[in-house]
Amino acid sequence: MLPFRIVDRIKFIVERQLVKGAGFQLLVVGCFIALISLIGGLLVVLPQAGEFESAGHAIWWAFLRLTDPGYLGDDVGTWQRIVSTLLTIMGYVVFMGTLVAILTRWLIAKMEDLERGLTPVTLKNHIVVLGWTAQTPPLVAELFGSSGRMARFLEKHDAQKLRLVLLAEEASVEHLHELIREPGIGRRAREVILRSGSAIQPEALHRVACLDAAAVIVPSQVHEGGSLITSDVETVKALLSIAAQARHYNARLPFVVAEIQDMRKLPVIERAYPGAVEVVAGDATISRLMVQNVIHPNLSEVYNELLTAGEGNEIFVRGGETAVGLTLAELASQRPNAIVLGLLHPNPSGGWQVNLLADSSTVIRSEDRVVLLARDYEHTAAVPKASALSMLERRQNQARTEPVPGVHRVLVLGWNRRVPTLAAEFASYGRRSFALDLVSAIPLADRNREMQRYGVDLAKINGRLLEADYMVEEDLRRLDPASYDTVMLLSSDRIGSDEEADARAMVGYLQLEDILSAAPKRPQVIMELSDPDNRHLLYGHKSEMLISPMILSHVLAQVALRRELRVVLDELFTEGGAEIQFRNTHDYPLPASADFQVLEKIVAERGEIALGVYRAGADERGRHLQMNPPRSQYLDLRDGDQLLVLCLGSES
Repeated sequence: MLPFRIVDRIKFIVERQLVKGAGFQLLVVGCFIALISLIGGLLVVLPQAGEFESAGHAIWWAFLRLTDPGYLGDDVGTWQRIVSTLLTIMGYVVFMGTLVAILTRWLIAKMEDLERGLTPVTLKNHIVVLGWTAQTPPLVAELFGSSGRMARFLEKHDAQKLRLVLLAEEASVEHLHELIREPGIGRRAREVILRSGSAIQPEALHRVACLDAAAVIVPSQVHEGGSLITSDVETVKALLSIAAQARHYNARLPFVVAEIQDMRKLPVIERAYPGAVEVVAGDATISRLMVQNVIHPNLSEVYNELLTAGEGNEIFVRGGETAVGLTLAELASQRPNAIVLGLLHPNPSGGWQVNLLADSSTVIRSEDRVVLLARDYEHTAAVPKASALSMLERRQNQARTEPVPGVHRVLVLGWNRRVPTLAAEFASYGRRSFALDLVSAIPLADRNREMQRYGVDLAKINGRLLEADYMVEEDLRRLDPASYDTVMLLSSDRIGSDEEADARAMVGYLQLEDILSAAPKRPQVIMELSDPDNRHLLYGHKSEMLISPMILSHVLAQVALRRELRVVLDELFTEGGAEIQFRNTHDYPLPASADFQVLEKIVAERGEIALGVYRAGADERGRHLQMNPPRSQYLDLRDGDQLLVLCLGSES
């Protein structure tokens, strides 16, 4: 048994050396080559001592035959040829086969490591995105598409071009292909640097050079319902890690745009990160937009233009130094392709005071920020005097006094983590009365527990939790959706993927349409989707559509490039303050033929700002909204058309 134990011991020692990596594997192969050369040299030098000057020459002879078969024809004598042939055969196996295999495996492993993105980047003033979610591709598209705003951002940080680093759990070529397929990115996906790791790992944050970044974007990760590790926990951990690294290296803290789901975690974020940070409440933002859409039907098309990438208008914020000393009326006359919305004034304690709908005689100071609506950043710059408009005087706006509306019945089909926030948003509109029926196949006890954890009192909104599956036609018919004022279909976050969740929502929508087609009255239908790739599938149908990842991607990207934009969006899409509303054309003394410049003057007399027209009939692209049309364009208003204006929220 003893010889076998020795052999096993040798095998074990060789194995432990081989598993240590390519370097040790090459060392073992080198030892084998040396041993074979030694044995081969001794085999020919002992019986043929006169043929070689020394044993060393014989060993060298054996090494040459082992490594190069071309020497095989130079040997003389039967014994030399036998040994030489054996050495050549062993050379094919050991020297060429094993050595090439080790080097090939090592090279492949190195290439895989490089593809995984484990090498730290050596960049400065770049943009870092911590995490890969459904909203990451549209977020990258937003950054690439914001040419004017990006140019300003790069100039501010003394950078020549956009350098974008993405941190994914396991970076792979599939992520690259997904970026290539995203509209607005295409071949520019090659400019994106992918790195592997998690935002809660300090070494991963070092890998993407967080401390040297001009801006760090932390989108919210997706977790299964009931998980103890939530996206907000990961966000706070990432911010703590960045702050700890900055203290360790005595470095400055980068500007961070963080998305959180529970706005109640805002004090925790502020304690976790002492640097410059803008917090975007993802769930609260989408919930606000949904409730605003319930109150002002058709507002989703405004969101889809202002808050998604592509053609159309955006909200821009420019420094007051570009127009210091001018009044808002003078500024607007020099921007014929933009609409001036108002100003941001710095607060002594920090932050910004939003003053949209400011009096047109307000003088702009260098420390102010000007808020404009335009199709392109270039349109927010002054034009020559010859192209300027006549100055428009706007009165101080006063909120309308409107009668308190009746009870608005809302049917919510589906369940996700956003439902408690949505219910809380409905409850925040104190002057309005809602009745919410929340329908899902999830057990009532689970949903009631989530509502209580968020502190939602369903009694304030006449809320009911109903257990039914809207995918079952009989359950859906029993709910009588046509009896409601609004029906909302939510994309579930408890299904395997965004594609599957959206497939369920879209099938439910088609089934809902079949039921509503026979009803005498049609309610407003709002559908939420989670996967941006599905945004084209249901266009042309009668629902209003909100694609949450696209909207949040736009907000995160634009706030990263211009942080003041967050307070503007909060002002526009929350109750009170300045709001975007639809108005009946008969409410204004419009002439029979009016261009947009005439409309602006008439609307300004009431202290409001004209933004565009919502057509009763869709155009060839299926769009109803004409926002910021050319001033000289005749509007040709017809019955059913509505005006889109910026005004103060109504009072009871």
